[in-house]
Amino acid sequence: MKLTCYWSDFLDLLFPRCCEACGKALVGTEETICTSCRITLPRLSQDSIISSSVKSKFVATPEVKDALAYLVFTKKGKVQELLYALKYKGNQEVGRVLGIMYGQELMEQGQVPPADLIVSVPLHPRRLKERGYNQSDAFAQGLSEATGIPWSGAVLSRTRYTKTQTGKSRAERYENMSGVFRVNQKEVVKGKQIVLVDDVLTTGATLDACVEAMKGLNCTVYIMTIAAAQI
Repeated sequence: MKLTCYWSDFLDLLFPRCCEACGKALVGTEETICTSCRITLPRLSQDSIISSSVKSKFVATPEVKDALAYLVFTKKGKVQELLYALKYKGNQEVGRVLGIMYGQELMEQGQVPPADLIVSVPLHPRRLKERGYNQSDAFAQGLSEATGIPWSGAVLSRTRYTKTQTGKSRAERYENMSGVFRVNQKEVVKGKQIVLVDDVLTTGATLDACVEAMKGLNCTVYIMTIAAAQI
C-alpha cells in the first residue's frame, strides 16, 4: 500500500493533476476537484432570490413539480471553470463528480425527489459527434450513483440542430428551442416521475422544450441542473 502511495506521489510530481475549479495541484486521493473547492463551491440556497427565480421560470408548466440547481454560476468564477472543463476540455468526470456531490447532499438533507428515472437533456447528433459525449449524461450518471435512481440518455432526442443560445433574448431562446425535442421511449416515462437534468439553467427554454415534448404522457417532472445563472 505504501509503495502505491509513493508511486502516486511520484507521478504527481512528474505530471501534476490540477483542480478543474481553481487550478491548484491535487494531492493524495483528491480527484478532479480539490477538497477546498468541494467545500467552498457556491451552493444555491433554496431560500435565495436566485432559487425563487429558478422555480418561477416553470410556473406556467404544470408538469414541473420543482426546479432546482446545485451551484450559482458567475462569470470568471469557479463554477464557470468547472463547466468549461466539462464542456470544452473533454473532462466528463467533472459532471459525474458534481452529480455525485449533489446527490449525496440531497440524500443527507432528505430532499431527493421520489423519482423513477433521471433523464438527461440530449445533444443533437452533430454536436455529440463534435464533443464526443453529452455533458448532461455525466451529471445524470453521478446523480444516479449517489441516489440509486436509474438514469437514461436515450429517452429524448433532438430533431433539429440549433445554434448556441448565447446572446439571444428570452423570447428568441424559446423560439429557437420550439419543437426541438422528441420522446423516443414513451413507454419508459409514461405516468412516471422524472428528474430532468441539464448543465446550466438560464431562461429555462431548453428544459421547457423537453417538458413540452413529454406532454400528454402524464409525467411529473423535477428539474435539476448543475448551475443556475444570475440573470
